[in-house]
Amino acid sequence: MSTHEGLPVAGYKPQSGEALAVVNGNKWLEELLLRRLDVLAADPAIDKIWLQIGRTAIEQGFMAVNRAVFQPGRAEIEVDPAAVFTELGKLFGEVA
Repeated sequence: MSTHEGLPVAGYKPQSGEALAVVNGNKWLEELLLRRLDVLAADPAIDKIWLQIGRTAIEQGFMAVNRAVFQPGRAEIEVDPAAVFTELGKLFGEVA
């Protein structure tokens, strides 16, 4: 099983060739569906609001499935939480 470097994005880790193949297959299926929606969008009889709602749901669904495969973690950052909340309090006022 080969391993590929993770995306240069915080929280992403190296991935196996199998995981990449699964996600690439998912991306192919998603593109196929989105192209079908593009055809439907050109039809004046189609309700564009519901079409956009459906498109967004499809995009979110594929994103969730791909995250299930890649399992990105939380980004590791160096920050003092108390200092962040102090600065936010100054910007937005103290919260009761």
